[in-house]
Amino acid sequence: MSSAIQAEGLGKLYHVGSLVPRQDTLRDALARGARRLARWSRDGSRDGEGTFWALREVAFEVGRGEVVGLIGNNGAGKSTLLKILARITEPTTGWARVEGRIGSLLEVGTGFHSELTGRENLYLAGAILGMKRAEIARKFDEIVAFAEVERFVDTPVKRYSSGMYLRLAFAVAAHLEPEILLVDEVLAVGDARFQKKCLGKMRDISEREGRTVLFVSHNMNAVQRLCGRCLLLDGGELVLQGPTPEVVARHLGSGAAAEAERWIALTGPRRSGTGEARFRALRYGSGSEAAAGQPYSGGPLELLLDIEAAEARTVSGLGVTLYDRNGTKLVNADILSLGRVVALRPGHNRIRLRIEALHLNPGTYVLGLWLADSGGTVLDYSDSALELEVVDLEREGFGARPVSDGAVECRFTVAEEEP
Repeated sequence: MSSAIQAEGLGKLYHVGSLVPRQDTLRDALARGARRLARWSRDGSRDGEGTFWALREVAFEVGRGEVVGLIGNNGAGKSTLLKILARITEPTTGWARVEGRIGSLLEVGTGFHSELTGRENLYLAGAILGMKRAEIARKFDEIVAFAEVERFVDTPVKRYSSGMYLRLAFAVAAHLEPEILLVDEVLAVGDARFQKKCLGKMRDISEREGRTVLFVSHNMNAVQRLCGRCLLLDGGELVLQGPTPEVVARHLGSGAAAEAERWIALTGPRRSGTGEARFRALRYGSGSEAAAGQPYSGGPLELLLDIEAAEARTVSGLGVTLYDRNGTKLVNADILSLGRVVALRPGHNRIRLRIEALHLNPGTYVLGLWLADSGGTVLDYSDSALELEVVDLEREGFGARPVSDGAVECRFTVAEEEP
C-alpha cells in the first residue's frame, strides 16, 4: 500500500508570552542571551521557561485509503498535528509529507469568509482546492442537499447558526473530491443524526472511493466503528499506534479510568431548586478492570454523590436520569420507586447509587440529577450535569460493534428449525 501521509521526527515548539521585545539595557540583552545559550536543547532548539513542546519526535505513516483515528486527552497535540499536515502551521523539527489534495475540517469557522454567502463560500473553497468552476457546479446540489441549507444558501454565513455552519463546512470538505480528509472534533457540535450522517459519509469516502481519512475524536465508539487503526498521543508524544481495539483499550485504561476516579465538580451545570441542599460533586465507574472503570453496555453504573445540606432534613426524591442527545429520558433511578428516604445531616453527605445493569447501546449520554424533600419541594435539579460515555466491552476486550438502531441494548439469539 502506498503512503498518503508520512511524518518523521515531527515537533512543534511554542513560545508562551508576549512577542513584544522589552526595552532594556545592553547588559540585560547580553544576560538574556547567555540564559538562552544555557537552555539550548540537544536538538538545537531553545527550550526552557516560556516554551512548551506541543509535539515531539512524532513519526508515523498512513496508507492510501486508510481511515486512521487520532486519539488522546485534551492538550495531547492532536489539533497541532492536523494543522501541520494541513499546512496551516510549520513544524519546528522534522518533516511531514502529504501526497494528495487535502480537505480539512479543523475548527468551526475555519475556511469560510463570514461576509460571503454559502454559495460564494462553496465556490471559493473549491477554487482553493484547485477545482474548475464546472467541477464545483456539478457537485453543488449534492453538497447543499447534504448540508440541509437549501433555504439559506444565498445568505451570508455570518448569519448561520453553528450547526448550519458546521453542516456546510463538512459537506464542502467531504464532497469536493479531496484525496485526504482531515477531521477534528468539530463533529461534536452537530446533533446525533448529523453525526451519524457524517460518519457514514467518511466511511463511503474510504471504502467506496479509496480516499484517506485522519479522524480526531473523543468519542471512542465513533472511532471504533470508523477506524481500522489508531494513533495515541500523550503530552505531544506518539505513545502507541496499531489496531483500534488495542489502542482504544490503552487510552481508556490510562485516561478514562483516571478521569472516572477523580471527583467531578458540579458547579457549572444549569440548575434550579431552592438550593437548601445541593449536589456538589460526583464520581462514577463500572468497577470493571477490563473496562478501565468506564461504564459499558450491560454492565453496572455506580455513582458516589456528594450532597451539601444547609440543615438536617429528609429527602424522598433523589434521582439519577440518563437522556440521549435529543433529551429523551432513557433511564431513571429514583429512590421514590424504592419507597426509600435518605436522611441528610448538615454539611457534606456521601450517597452511593448503583444501577445494576446499564442496558444502553454504546454512545454518549447526558446525566441529570434531582433532589426533593418529603414535601415534594425541589431542592436541586439539573437535566445536564455531565456527559457520560458508555463503551462496548466484549470478552476479548474493546472492539467495534455493528451500528445498532435505538439507544437500548438488545441481546438476542436466532436459530433455524426444521419445518
